[in-house]
Amino acid sequence: MVRAGELEVSGENQQEVDTYFDTENFAFHGPDGFDADYAGLTEYFQSVRHAFDDRSIRRGIIVVDGDTMACQTWIEGTFVRPFTHSPAGTLQPNGARIVMDLINIFKFDGHGRLVEEFVRTDYRSFFRQLGAEGA
Repeated sequence: MVRAGELEVSGENQQEVDTYFDTENFAFHGPDGFDADYAGLTEYFQSVRHAFDDRSIRRGIIVVDGDTMACQTWIEGTFVRPFTHSPAGTLQPNGARIVMDLINIFKFDGHGRLVEEFVRTDYRSFFRQLGAEGA
């Protein structure tokens, strides 16, 4: 899981990323009813890589129960280009260091591939950092 996150944020090796997911059945469930398939998640991370330089990801507490894993996640980067996939639509860069503070719940299939992810985050803090408080 740690390696999959690192690759999603860095964009180093999409073929390796694909091996961590059931790419045909994966379902993403984000805040405010945002749902996506694997292609949608990949597109989102492409927009993150485009908008933010000096990206990093850290995992905190990880709890595993059977085929389910929950963890704290922090994704950081410097906002230097338009962010086309923000929850508020395209946002213009403000040069700020951004920290996305997330709670992820992952479900795995019998082959150890990700089949479902649930994410919760503090959009108020995220929008403030992006310079979009009124969004």
